[in-house]
Amino acid sequence: AGAAFQYLLVQKAGAQKNVGLIQLNRPQALNALCEGLMAELRRALEAMESDPEVGAIVLTGSQKAFAAGADIKEMQNKTFQECYNSGFLAGWDKVSVVRKPIIAAVNGYALGGGCELAMMCDIIYAGEKAQFGQPEILLGTIPGAGGTQRLTRAVGKSLAMEMVLTGDRISA
Repeated sequence: AGAAFQYLLVQKAGAQKNVGLIQLNRPQALNALCEGLMAELRRALEAMESDPEVGAIVLTGSQKAFAAGADIKEMQNKTFQECYNSGFLAGWDKVSVVRKPIIAAVNGYALGGGCELAMMCDIIYAGEKAQFGQPEILLGTIPGAGGTQRLTRAVGKSLAMEMVLTGDRISA
């Protein structure tokens, strides 16, 4: 798939090598979505989308975590104004605008931004150990990458409200 990545494992898979496989690979941080990882993800998705041999894309993490959310250490000292003026989270929606089908293969934690990332995909396949949640309320904030809208469409208003307002998780 071209250039080397620091936070991703990228390859073509399948008998005909027509499935783009992107694996989040930041195990020490449970695949927390830092700016570097998200920039690499955009680059990998652009490469897969422009590759005529790739018919579909699978996005996955590890057995322990699909993605445990946005990298809190990276954002903890930013003010609202800094986030707003710098376009923080800009480009996170790349997954939702790729024209080829994207399948999220989720096992382990898909929390906060990780849950939002999975919901941006066209299809979610959840393993037995998958845990979905929007725990941002426990940090005094709410989902910031479209999670409130996508979660409502995915699980209904009542469960979405419960998850967003309590930080509770749901299993596969």
